[in-house]
Amino acid sequence: MNMKLSKVIKGAVVTTLATSMILSMAGCTGKTDGAGTDAPAAPAAEEKKEEPQAASEPVTIDMFQFKVEIAEELQKAVDLYTSKNPHVTINVTTVGGGDDYGAALRAKFQSGQEPTIFNIGGPQDTQDWMEKLEDLGDQPWVGTAGGTLGAVTVDGKPYGMPLAVEGYGLVYNKAIFEAAGVDASQIKDAASMDKAFGELDAKIKAGELKDKFPLLEAVIELPAKETWVTGLHASNIFINKEFPTGVDAFNAKNIEFANAAEFKDYIDLMVKYSPNAKTPQKLNAVDYATQVGQGLAIERVAVIQQGNWVFGDVNNVEPAVAENLAFLPVGGDSIPLGVPMYWSINKTRPDAERQAAKDFLNWLYTSDEGKDIIVNKFFFIPPFTGYENFPAKDALGRDIMRYQAEGKTTSWVFMGYPTNWGMQVLGVNIQKYIAGEMSWDDLVADSKVKWAEARP
Repeated sequence: MNMKLSKVIKGAVVTTLATSMILSMAGCTGKTDGAGTDAPAAPAAEEKKEEPQAASEPVTIDMFQFKVEIAEELQKAVDLYTSKNPHVTINVTTVGGGDDYGAALRAKFQSGQEPTIFNIGGPQDTQDWMEKLEDLGDQPWVGTAGGTLGAVTVDGKPYGMPLAVEGYGLVYNKAIFEAAGVDASQIKDAASMDKAFGELDAKIKAGELKDKFPLLEAVIELPAKETWVTGLHASNIFINKEFPTGVDAFNAKNIEFANAAEFKDYIDLMVKYSPNAKTPQKLNAVDYATQVGQGLAIERVAVIQQGNWVFGDVNNVEPAVAENLAFLPVGGDSIPLGVPMYWSINKTRPDAERQAAKDFLNWLYTSDEGKDIIVNKFFFIPPFTGYENFPAKDALGRDIMRYQAEGKTTSWVFMGYPTNWGMQVLGVNIQKYIAGEMSWDDLVADSKVKWAEARP
């Protein structure tokens, strides 16, 4: 079989959706104090409320999680853990990507089938779900979490365990840029990006790269169907210049949208160099699978806006392409870095379930077996210290570590957007703008009004 055709077939079956930061959760209410980013100190051992579950007592816990791209490896981790702890049964349900995790989680709770372990985002989700959140301040990993707990800390108590540290930006295929003679290192801002993309676009259209990359049809693919990509991740690149942290965004009654013009230029550039530049409304049907497995992975496009979580999906299609990936800076000479989601434990579940959930999560993130899974199976950048013997091996993970070491990272503030605002307001408005159904000025005005309405 022709190698490129093989990539197309493999890419077509890659339907796993990566880190879709679907934070539109609305549940119970609570009060957040807008805590900072410092990790709270673990209390003394005598303050712990529970003892480890006895090995002889059977216990079943349900996990409801959003990270579709680790579903298979997570199940393997569960199987390994339960083989060593046969008294524990863990049922994993994964909902994410094109499905709204927040809505699915609300439905799960409303049905009376409440999970023991579930995911929350930042301060908005912490407030929304406060009545269901277990205080995790007595857990052994708290002291190794660095500055990752502020977004889920209320009155000095952490209510979530960071899932990973992730970075995103414009993921690009170095081999394509090199073959085209385009120096990616010169990309520092929108103007230099436009120039570099224009050079690559001209060579693609002239057929100069056809022999080496026969499927290559455009510079970039924009999955406007995925409103988390546009309304959360893309907007964050510009809104984090207005709000330094997610907590600042959460506490803001209004948004000025001071960098809306820059945001418009960015979206316009994504459309301009896409396969649907002449029919932009079609971008509203482009999803994650089209962008990643059927786009970047088969070298149909050279660039996508995504994060290090796509490495596994691309690697499953074509390992050689995966190892040729790196990040271009966005919004300046940097990339956004943050915690995508947190593990939380349902405090209304029985003691035995809650303890079994804590034991499993502790094993997954603190044992050598678990650390190997986190780094080499999930392709996560660990959110805790103590991973010195488990360095990132994938190309995108290594590149994020480089940006981090150089101090070229910015914050994730979309965790502090009002519930549903990023995806269902801004993301939907961007779809209307792309389709020619809404002006950018109207998009900005409507988004500002809806933010204020959500923060009375």
